[in-house]
Amino acid sequence: MRLEAGEVLAEAEATAALGNFGDDDFREGLDAYCRSVTQEARLNDLGAVAIRANVVSALVNRLRVVDYITRNPDVASERVEEPLVVIGMFRAGTTFLSYLLEQDLANRPLLRWEAADSVPPPTPDSFRCGPRVDAARAAGEMFEQLNPRMRSIHHEEADGPTECIAVMSQGFKSLLWEAVSNVPAYSEWLLAADHHAVYRYHRQVLGVLQHGGVRGRWTLKSPHHALALDALTAVYPDARLVLLHRDPVQLCASVCSLVTELSRPFTDADHRAYVADHWVAMLEQSIARIDAFRAAHPDRPIVDVQYDEFVRDPVETVASIYAAFGDTLADEAREAMDAYVAAHPKGSLGTHEYDLRDYGLDPAAINERFAGYVERYAVPTH
Repeated sequence: MRLEAGEVLAEAEATAALGNFGDDDFREGLDAYCRSVTQEARLNDLGAVAIRANVVSALVNRLRVVDYITRNPDVASERVEEPLVVIGMFRAGTTFLSYLLEQDLANRPLLRWEAADSVPPPTPDSFRCGPRVDAARAAGEMFEQLNPRMRSIHHEEADGPTECIAVMSQGFKSLLWEAVSNVPAYSEWLLAADHHAVYRYHRQVLGVLQHGGVRGRWTLKSPHHALALDALTAVYPDARLVLLHRDPVQLCASVCSLVTELSRPFTDADHRAYVADHWVAMLEQSIARIDAFRAAHPDRPIVDVQYDEFVRDPVETVASIYAAFGDTLADEAREAMDAYVAAHPKGSLGTHEYDLRDYGLDPAAINERFAGYVERYAVPTH
């Protein structure tokens, strides 16, 4: 499969009937991804069509965002204050936490549908329903039909919270592109890249999205943030950072399973050896960068949350996060979170079963490899 940057740019321009992509920093990432997909991903026919469509869609949304800002310069005055940002870890309950935070009506989540289809921005009447929400729901259902296991592994509602990587993919500095295709060269480029421009674009998108009148304290999440905390905090200097911790054996097994299933419909090749090597190393890299950030910014608070405690008492865990930032979880929000937990018991979407040995990984070796992390953060192991 050959993916050419010039061709997808031209297709996006024709689709959107627009030509201004804004800051051209995204071009280096687009070029790197196109080369890596062409040379390394070994996509099947479905993958070739789907990945190209995803790239074009990301570019189209970028065009529309830039055009909207050009036509509405007051977007620049939209304020994003003290966003609560869950920065990781991978597969440590960040999605469940984002859905709980959503139950507090004072919070403003980034919804899956609007992250990919941002213009026009939602109004209070169109935030949770309408043709664009329906289209996003249909697309999600189609993907889960292609790979039914995804429903139990990582299910997102069209009108529910999503990862910031959905927006960052439009700047082509995003773990999303790695998760749907196995692209070692792009990954190497991404880890060395400067992320400031993509976070500035991310901030612009949030400004557009709240310009329609749906405001509140943003609650955001993605394990990608752990890789670029300096850039994140440069753009959001008052961000409230939350970090979830989990037994590294479970983290590694779960992330390997997730990535395998995300890319499974798009390739007939067996990428498990690469997935095992790469994503375990990515977890190590995330921990190393978090530790380096904390060492460089000892006065910058990051609230640490243990996965085991979160699972045992999720709502009280949220209350403790609020308290750490000097806030109180309101009774109404607590009741809504309690109701959400009761309505969504663990396993209600199916059971996600995974095993390190499926990837040629040894639990004892993983424990040894991550022993420093477990000790520093007092992570319970099983």
